[in-house]
Amino acid sequence: MSARARVYAVVAAAACIAIAAVVGGTLLESRGQSTTAPGSVTKPRPGIPPVFFDFGVRDDREARDLSRAAELLNAKHVAAARAIFARYHSLQAQIGLAFAAWPHNGLDTLKTLVAHNPQSPVAEYHLGWALYWSGRVADAATAWRRVESHFADSPEAVEAENQLYSNDKPGLPDLVLPVALPSTLNPQRLAALAAAARRPDAQAKLAYGYVLWQLWHRVSAERQFAAAARLAPHDPYARTAAAVGLFTKRAPARAFGRLGPLTAVFPRAPVVRFELGLLLIATAQPAKGLAQLRLAAAEAPTSSYARDVNALLSRLGKHGTK
Repeated sequence: MSARARVYAVVAAAACIAIAAVVGGTLLESRGQSTTAPGSVTKPRPGIPPVFFDFGVRDDREARDLSRAAELLNAKHVAAARAIFARYHSLQAQIGLAFAAWPHNGLDTLKTLVAHNPQSPVAEYHLGWALYWSGRVADAATAWRRVESHFADSPEAVEAENQLYSNDKPGLPDLVLPVALPSTLNPQRLAALAAAARRPDAQAKLAYGYVLWQLWHRVSAERQFAAAARLAPHDPYARTAAAVGLFTKRAPARAFGRLGPLTAVFPRAPVVRFELGLLLIATAQPAKGLAQLRLAAAEAPTSSYARDVNALLSRLGKHGTK
């Protein structure tokens, strides 16, 4: 995807988030409970807990099959999903089978899988869902916090944050960087990006970090961004990426504390205010975020940032938001 297309896609997503912040509620409110209330226990939920399997750049038969089975299970096609999970013996397949048979010994099965795989974020994350579906909301939150803290570089940590902080935009903050990326990713291309990033090359580190960010390996991505910023301290893109890379929903002040001062360091670089605006919108602060996006557009009125920010503001205007 080109940088221009990435800006457009990111701004379109920001429009949806800002509109939702004005006219809608939050996921936790729709659940009618808080995952952070100590000792919180509710009635077991009907249906089947969701599964989340992220195989990264894997494209082998098992990864494709288990991804398809997860989609089927989440769409409530239980028998079809179970038939696929039963073909394999991996941890993901065992989790899938346990959830496909829910509630039959499901929670005990997940506890056993965690005990046998203590270094697995996949097992711990799904234990959270098993606890949540069993009505043990506070215990589910504890499991998800363990994923977030002990396996911070995993996609499951990002998903755990999605459950713990559902007021915020799901996933990681959006980044738009002027780096050339392959149109498709596979293990070989990822390895090539990693090899290039081992050189003292800020752009190569930005490119590799950006791919890692998209794959939800945020700790590894942040390290690449920080290294790029050290190599290119006068590059607003490298410095901005290094700041955004510090973001966690648990402690967003780290990213804001680094990103805010960059507006003075790079007063004519729209990327700084653009990313600051997106970060504010993503953390349920739409009014402040839109103000920063307006400033980003004003700093470079002929840029792709300005064109798409103006489109966003126009769209929001139709919903009564200025």
